[in-house]
Amino acid sequence: MEKSFTKGQLTMGRLYIISTALLWGLAGVCVKSIPWNSISIMAARCGIGIIMFAVLRKSFRIRFNKYTLFGAVMMSITGILYMMAIKLSTAATAIVLQYTAPIFVFLYSVIFQKRKARISETLIVFLVFGGCLLSFLDELDPTRLLGNVLGLLSGVSFAAQIIGFSDKRADSNDGMYLSNIISFVVCMPFMFFDKNMAFSAEIIFWVLVLGVFQYGLANIFYARGCQRINKIETSLLLTIEPVFNPIPVLLVNKEFPGPLAVAGFVVVITGITLYALLPVIEKKKKKV
Repeated sequence: MEKSFTKGQLTMGRLYIISTALLWGLAGVCVKSIPWNSISIMAARCGIGIIMFAVLRKSFRIRFNKYTLFGAVMMSITGILYMMAIKLSTAATAIVLQYTAPIFVFLYSVIFQKRKARISETLIVFLVFGGCLLSFLDELDPTRLLGNVLGLLSGVSFAAQIIGFSDKRADSNDGMYLSNIISFVVCMPFMFFDKNMAFSAEIIFWVLVLGVFQYGLANIFYARGCQRINKIETSLLLTIEPVFNPIPVLLVNKEFPGPLAVAGFVVVITGITLYALLPVIEKKKKKV
């Protein structure tokens, strides 16, 4: 069930989601700069997220229904899969595979909501998944391939997260808070068995950037944005993240994906952008 929005809500919603995309785009450089395993990193950033959300809410109390719980669980799964994908693959490949989410949202609406697919949309779906295939073929060693699979699965769960929080019966603010709690409880025990666990001023700096800005503040913006714009526009505005994400990683960690991965990146972003422009193009055609 979709929500209806006023013009003011749409404007603020877009600003919140754009800010979210830029902050989320710091994930690659943070994760690559912290030597811990991906599950430990997830536990740390969610622990900080819990505190930030509790302060904002002025309460540690958890409130949710089954719709909010679904969105929260999907967000937790998305975060864990994404953290693992960054560690096992390049940050650029991991994020572009996650951002197949709009296509999965589209497929959901066609298969389960019986929406009639247009030829243009179908062609874009094939284009996007062609881009994903290029990313998979970049380096076919087992570790990189596993990272790519996890990145694509995070795209599926991200789509489910967007769908869940766009339902008017879900509360995305409560969902964000609950997601942090779920992820922290699940991931925290793994920190005690992390052989790479170490602390230094540099590591603590990146952990704080990850927890306070990339995750805590970004998710507060995301929760507010989801309440003001629909799931399709949310998923499309968030494609700012994969464009920005590789830049800090390249500057700080000197990581650059292979040629096939770059080609796949361009194809996927192009496909998703075309998908975003379809309603505008069709509206102009009707006016003509």
